[in-house]
Formats: sequence, C-alpha cells, structure tokens
Amino acid sequence: MTSVPPSISTPYDEAEKGTLEIPSGLATPVAVALVVEKKVELQGGISAEVVPATNETAKKPHAKKKKVSKWTLWTLWFNTYRKLFTFVVTLNFVGIILAASGHFPYAETWTSAMALGNLNFAVLMRNELFGRFLYLFVNTCFAKWTPLWWRLGCTSVLQHLGGIHSGCALSGTCWLILKIVNNFRHHSVNHDSILIIGTITNIALIISALSAIPWVRNTHHNVFERHHRFVGWFALIFTWVFTILGDSYDTETRTWRVSGKHIVRQQDFWFVIGMTIWIIIPWLCVRKVPVDIELPSSKVAVLRFKRGMQQGLPWTNQSYGDKPSHTGCVSEGTHAEYHYMVCGVQGDFTRSLVNDPPRTIWTRQLKFAGVSNTSALYKRGIRICTGTGIGAALSTCIQSPHWYLIWIGSDQEKTFGPTISGLIHRHIEPGRLLLWDSKIRGGRPDTMKIVKEAYHSWGAEVVFITSNYIGNSEMMQGCKEAGIPAFGTLWDFDWTIIHPVSGVD
Repeated sequence: MTSVPPSISTPYDEAEKGTLEIPSGLATPVAVALVVEKKVELQGGISAEVVPATNETAKKPHAKKKKVSKWTLWTLWFNTYRKLFTFVVTLNFVGIILAASGHFPYAETWTSAMALGNLNFAVLMRNELFGRFLYLFVNTCFAKWTPLWWRLGCTSVLQHLGGIHSGCALSGTCWLILKIVNNFRHHSVNHDSILIIGTITNIALIISALSAIPWVRNTHHNVFERHHRFVGWFALIFTWVFTILGDSYDTETRTWRVSGKHIVRQQDFWFVIGMTIWIIIPWLCVRKVPVDIELPSSKVAVLRFKRGMQQGLPWTNQSYGDKPSHTGCVSEGTHAEYHYMVCGVQGDFTRSLVNDPPRTIWTRQLKFAGVSNTSALYKRGIRICTGTGIGAALSTCIQSPHWYLIWIGSDQEKTFGPTISGLIHRHIEPGRLLLWDSKIRGGRPDTMKIVKEAYHSWGAEVVFITSNYIGNSEMMQGCKEAGIPAFGTLWDFDWTIIHPVSGVD
C-alpha cells in the first residue's frame, strides 16, 4: 500500500460534499426518500429505532483529535505490502551480491533467467485471472471455520499482493542490470546487437519502475500511467528481442544458432512466454458493452450495465491523460439483470459522461477481485464508506445479511439519486443500516464512536473501510488503537475502462 501526501487530499471529495444545484434535464425528482437511522445517539449507544433525521440530531465534528501513538503509525505504515516487498527485495539482493562476488554459480550462469523469473512473477501478481483464482481458493477453503487470525492474514496478504509485484519488478530490473554489466565486461565475446538491445531493454525497465514509485504515482499520476504501462509494453517487446538474440548467439564460436532448438531449451525463453501470456489475457477480455447513464446530480454519474455480478469485484475507470476515478461494482448478485458503477465527476472522463453521455464503453469483462471479495470469510462485519465509496461497499451488504452498512455523506438523496437509494432500501433492512447525512445533521459524525458501537453491538469480526486518504487514515488509526481488525482503501489500482465510445454500433 502506498502513501498519498496530505497536501493533495481533502476531507471529502466533490461527490462527498454533494450539491444543491441539479442541472436541468439531468435527473428527475427523487422518488425514494433516504431515511437516516438514529442508531448513534449523541449521549447514548446504538438503538434499533429508524427515524428521519432532524436538526436536533445534528452534531458538529470534534475539533480536538486524540493523538495517535508512534507505534500505531509505524505498524500501519509497515503493513503487509511493505513486509512482502522487503522480504522479496532482501532475498533477491542477497542473491545479486552473491552472484556479483562469484559465490552463486547458478545465478552467474542464468542471470537472465533470474531477471525474467522475477519479472514474470511481478506481472502474474497483477493478472486478474490469477487474482480471482487466489480469492476463490481462499474463500472456498477457509471461510468462517478457520481461526480469525488466519482469515485476517489471508485478507491482508490478498489485499497487498502489490508488495510482491513491486518487489519482484524491482529485483528483476536489478538482475537485468547485473546481466548487462556482465555482458559489457565480456563484450569481446558478445555481439554488438546484444549489447545495444540489452541496454535499451534495461533503460525501458528502469523508466517503468521509476514511474511507479509512490511520489510519482500519486502526485503525477498521468506520468505514471503513460510510462509504467506504455514504456512497459515497449520493454516487453525488447525483452523478446534481447532474449532471442542472447539465446541464439554462441559466445564460444561467435556464431548464430538459427535452428531455434537451443532457444526453446532455455529458461528465460519460457519466462518471457509466461510474462506475455499474463499480460495478454486481460486484454483478450476487452469488450464494447452498452451502458445507460443516470445523472442524479452534477457531481455523480451512475452507470448501468447488463448482467449481475458477485460482490467484491471493483471497477476503476480512467481516460488516458486524466486523473483516475475509482469506484466499485454495485449489484444485487449474479442473478440480477444489471450492475452499476458510481462515478464521482472529477476529471475529463467522468465530466464527459455528463456533457456527452456515451451509449457504449470499452471495458474488460474480466474484473479483478478486491478486498471486499473476502467478506465471505467472516461471520459478521461492518462496511463503512464515505461519499462515492458507496459504490465499493454496497454490494457486500446487499448480497450478505451478515454485513452492516454505514454510509457517511452530504445530501445523499439529491447527490446519488433514486437508483442507489432504491437498492439500499429494497435489500438492506433498517437493523443493519446507518445513513449519516452530514448536511441534514449539521456536520460529520464521530466516526470512531459509530464504528466502535456498531462493531460491538453487531458482533462483527472485521471492519472494511472505503474513504478518501484522510478519512481512511483516521479510521484505520482509530481501529488499530481500539483493537478492531480493519482493512482500508488502497491507493494502487489497475484500470478496466478504456474510453467511451459515442453512438451506437
């Protein structure tokens, strides 16, 4: 998991703030009225009464916040992502040092295989099909009956597979640097083309890796998107060329083996095959699908697609050259006729949904699994979200009666419209629902007070959080200090929507 500088975050994004100005023609009057549970009293615990919120229930947020211990901050920072990253990088760097000093003969002989083996595993960790298989295996084998610490560990590892991805990618690049250095040290027996292509491949991998460091990814996301993806594809092409040239050239006779038999017997050749397959599979699932767009306000777009989906399969849309807008898939289940996306209107892509609504969109039909997919592991849980985070949280609570939904936002009814309101009230009974409209109640709630009371009264085993950076950090810190197992938002996603296509086929 990566960090986002507080300077670029605000307590609520635009969709969470809501709006009173509804552009004409964008939405019809909302027919489903949101009711707000009076489950968090100002001086008491959680009650089962559900009443419309009044001004008397409003409460301004607390100005003074409890100081978080340094140990809590450290444990949240050095999370499973960084633990996995540290383990992978440390193990590889020990191998690199041993190989460079002449104490690791296998790696000296098969340096390319060491590099490509790491890169192959890095790509595998980001493959949607592999991820879905891991989630399916864990949810099938370990749901509910295993000890809680084991289930929490499974969720944590699955959520932070990116640590293995980053660690293997960095290690593979460093192994390749060692390979190129060794080639130049023995340049007299290597063909010039191998030296040139190897250098180009290495430069491309270094650029791709540098573009993915947290500071670049979070403060210059367009730079990350263009370089990590497009330069990465460029590096894949040159990796193929470098591998074929290197495996075809005989350094002893200084001649080329043109039969190809020697190439298919090399480890690095099959590693490149695997890496290419993992990259291609998701793109084979790209389809142009029809979409209906509901615009309940100028701040939110609700996209409707055909077919139902299981919970915990996030969507993240991105138009190239634009800041990404993350959301989740809202669905009543695999049997449903439709599923929905809730998009905050913040960048060029999502603004285009308002200004020029498309009728079809290119999307990957193979969705990657998110942390919510592991909700099946737990007997009971709390799902808390703010603003457009409802898109990621709602399906879990719709599809499972064992999950309690807490949604905090401003002017929710006008901002998010009748579709989302209807899904909530048709499928989530009042006994496991808390809607906090900060506009009606006059301010933000004491979120940790709500979470603690809901966690204990509901008998929950875990809390899943979907919020912006500041809200996520506050709740994660509070849960850690209270001893409540919690998983928050990650700031590292892949993108599944490519771009809108105007008109009809």
